[in-house]
Amino acid sequence: MDADAQRRTSKTRRSSTEKAAAKVAFNPATDPPFLNANQAWVDSVFNTLSPEERIAQLIMIPVYSNKDQAHIDSVSRLVTKYKVGGLIFFQGGPVRQAHMTNRYQKESKVPLMVSIDGEWGLAMRLDSTIKFPYQMALGGIEDESLIYEMGAEIARQCRRLGIHVNFAPVVDVNNNANNPVIGFRSFGEDKYNVTRKAMAYMRGMQDEKVLANAKHFPGHGDTNVDSHYGLPVIHFSKLRLDSVELYPFRQLMKNGLGSLMVAHMNIPVLDNTDSLASTLSKPIVTDLLKKEMGYKGLVFTDALNMQGVAKFYAPGIVDVKALLAGNDMLLNTMDVKTTIEEIKKAIANGEITQEEVDARARKVLAAKQWLGLDRYKPIETENLIEDLNNPHAKYLNQKLVEESLTLLRNKQNILPVQNIDTLKVAALAIGTKKETDFQRGLARYTKVDTFFLTPTASIAELMALKEKLQDYNLIVAGVHKLNLKAGSSSFGITAEMNLFLKDLIRSKPTIVGVFGNVYSLAELESLDKADAVIAAYQETPETQDLTAQMIFGGIGAKGKLPVTINNAFKINDGLQTNGGLRFAYTMPEAVGLKTKDFAGIDSLVAQAMEQKATPGAQVLVAKDGKVIYHKAYGFHTYDNERPVQVTDLYDLASVTKISTSLAAFMKLSGEGRFDVDRTLGDYLPIVEGSNKENLKYRDILTHQAGLKAWIPFWKETVKKNGKFKWATFKTDSSRRFPIKVANNLYIHRKYCNKIIKAIVKSPLNEKPGYVYSDLSFILAPMVVQNITGENFETYLKENIYQPIGATTLTFNPYKYYAPERIVPTEYEPHFRKQLLHTTVHDEGAAMLGGVSGHAGLFGNSNDVAKLMQLYLNDGKFAGETYIAGNTVSRFSKCQFCDQGNYRALGFDRPAKPGEQNSNAAPSAPVQSFGHSGFTGTYTWVDPVNNLVYVFLSNRVNPTRENPMLSKLNTRTNVLQVVYDAIEKSKKVQQ
Repeated sequence: MDADAQRRTSKTRRSSTEKAAAKVAFNPATDPPFLNANQAWVDSVFNTLSPEERIAQLIMIPVYSNKDQAHIDSVSRLVTKYKVGGLIFFQGGPVRQAHMTNRYQKESKVPLMVSIDGEWGLAMRLDSTIKFPYQMALGGIEDESLIYEMGAEIARQCRRLGIHVNFAPVVDVNNNANNPVIGFRSFGEDKYNVTRKAMAYMRGMQDEKVLANAKHFPGHGDTNVDSHYGLPVIHFSKLRLDSVELYPFRQLMKNGLGSLMVAHMNIPVLDNTDSLASTLSKPIVTDLLKKEMGYKGLVFTDALNMQGVAKFYAPGIVDVKALLAGNDMLLNTMDVKTTIEEIKKAIANGEITQEEVDARARKVLAAKQWLGLDRYKPIETENLIEDLNNPHAKYLNQKLVEESLTLLRNKQNILPVQNIDTLKVAALAIGTKKETDFQRGLARYTKVDTFFLTPTASIAELMALKEKLQDYNLIVAGVHKLNLKAGSSSFGITAEMNLFLKDLIRSKPTIVGVFGNVYSLAELESLDKADAVIAAYQETPETQDLTAQMIFGGIGAKGKLPVTINNAFKINDGLQTNGGLRFAYTMPEAVGLKTKDFAGIDSLVAQAMEQKATPGAQVLVAKDGKVIYHKAYGFHTYDNERPVQVTDLYDLASVTKISTSLAAFMKLSGEGRFDVDRTLGDYLPIVEGSNKENLKYRDILTHQAGLKAWIPFWKETVKKNGKFKWATFKTDSSRRFPIKVANNLYIHRKYCNKIIKAIVKSPLNEKPGYVYSDLSFILAPMVVQNITGENFETYLKENIYQPIGATTLTFNPYKYYAPERIVPTEYEPHFRKQLLHTTVHDEGAAMLGGVSGHAGLFGNSNDVAKLMQLYLNDGKFAGETYIAGNTVSRFSKCQFCDQGNYRALGFDRPAKPGEQNSNAAPSAPVQSFGHSGFTGTYTWVDPVNNLVYVFLSNRVNPTRENPMLSKLNTRTNVLQVVYDAIEKSKKVQQ
């Protein structure tokens, strides 16, 4: 054995002995986790490396998955020729990055340490991934376990994509509102809050075997220069640094911080060398960080191509200076060849020893072993996008946003908004002219009209908008498209925006949601005078959606301001409100169920559409007052031209019965004005002396009063030659023919009297027992009007629909909605001879002018669900009672089960327990109730499982002769998927 070999062997033995001693002393609570790495693997790999390759282990090069093949190949050459130690990925996409990573790992002699800047998750760099909230928003969250779980989820996503180091969290204490580089990236200005949040984030990541990285040492929070473009100079004392900026670093170091990043800042109090960045300062990196503070983890430079250092030193030169300062890992080395050569020169010159380089290389290898690179496996690209966008992550993101939203003003407890039927609401988008997610979110709760104010609106435009808003008694304003970074532009808030908002706040009840950097609140004049102010921290679909939910009480306000904005909005400000007043819109995970267990719904609806059972559908499921599934499928018709939206209106057919007649009867019953044990004759004088006078409503509503199923009224209007009788219909409206039946078809103004007389004169069934009948429900509007003195439609809208925000529930939707929002039904060849679009499908309801108690109501699934939730809550909604006296509970019970009639009062119910019945899902409990409609509609209420279900379709398009939806049992089978999901969750809990 030669002398060199002996030296190498003794060095290996010594290193092993030192490592063994270190292993004994390893403290998992305080030490970086990789210090406990498997030394045998580290030794075996290290002993294969040449001196140059050990230097290369300290180099991390930038890679982009959105660049061309030349870039991809150039990275490959650096990996194969120089054996670099790691990669930092920047912009691109997950699948492309995975393919590149697999290639480079295959080509690399030593497995590569792969890193990313993912402060708010992979979306900071990669498309098709989840964007978690900025750290400033997280700073407003009280529940740090959510931040821990975010760290863990980001780590799981990193591992799935072959990433080992995430350059997060930012632990800079942002105590300078004009900071152009940190700002929204910080947890806030309070060092204790910053530390708690950063600790949770760090632990979450490292518990899932991704190295956390605290940045930017020794603290980048109080600067007004962006180190990407220049070198910030920090002019405060060491005492201040020690007590504020270094505090979070010190605390994380005591708790196992795996790595940190050194910032590019000039700090004269620590190193007074002119224009020298802290990254290149030995007094800062070696003396302060490693010696004085005793940090043992991996020390990364900030990117060495940033102007904070690059403007002073050439590539390769800056890298060696960073290594000499004490950094372990050189980030964004732009000239690998020169860097290795310059470091070799520094070793030869005695500026640094080979042993020091070797020790850092071993440190990197130890981190790689802890990260699992000794058992490297290629990334599986199948299902990669789905895995990175998993439901748990989406729901976690929703929870983080929900908990961060900060309510800063709430005068006279305007939030959550009450008494919506007394309000005319304008949703104003400031800063954009396109409909926003915020406006769409507000519209789920009640009718809102949308308006827009561009940043540079002229005086004339401002005046015209002001005039348009005069009639509204509540303005909900969203401030959008703000600049993210602090600077001279006031975040993009213009004088015009300020002028208008200031005047609006002074003249109208105004709620303002600010979707941008929280420091922008200081630029909005008179904002503190608004009736309500919500800081949402950033503009995403989630922040806008959940802010709308907070305004209407779907969720509560919980966040606290993590910074002081001005005298009006100070740190820790944040008012609380309660959620659960109205629907929250969320995911199955919110009620302990799994999104994956709802996948069968898609399959069943797809099957129905493939087999031409219906061209499209809406499905809504609400549990525990939360809408956990709401989806639109297919198209309005089979021409596939207009996709179904969740806001589109369907013809509800017989669901009308429980949504109109029964709603009114139950309300009146709760007020003691209607009694099911009284007769039709008691409420409707026109039937006195007829065979219907003494029919009890208990029998009528359970369809056992002996009424005929239906009467084809329209056939009486047709002559033998197929044309309409002269005094029945005309193609144009007139004083005598004012009532629209369908397009270009108007009925005589008094023809409804003939329909009523026909019902009154109709014979009863010869045999007693259950026969489902429309006839009593056709008479219901007259009964309600006799009791209340009000028009049937007006009574329903004013007393039920508008107060609960079910504003699309309407007869004759053509009067209120664009045809594009109304789903057509049948091409009806016998009576109306046209595609029925915007007018009711049912012939009888059509001849009554579209208003009846048995059919004629239109609406979307969201608003049907609100009415069903009112029923589920036994007449209560949003803290108000609309149907008193436990009336819904009484009406929804089986009335004559002992006689074989399993219907409730007006409601359908499951068949005899144990029997399969197409009216209900097999697992629907006996206490559940609902109704179906001829057009392909269905709704079900389950008080046992606190469930509301709505299925809307137009299965009669193009013809009613299509029974496929019923044959497939699509409507009840979809509900069974929900019951199966509930059952699975119970088994998991057991």
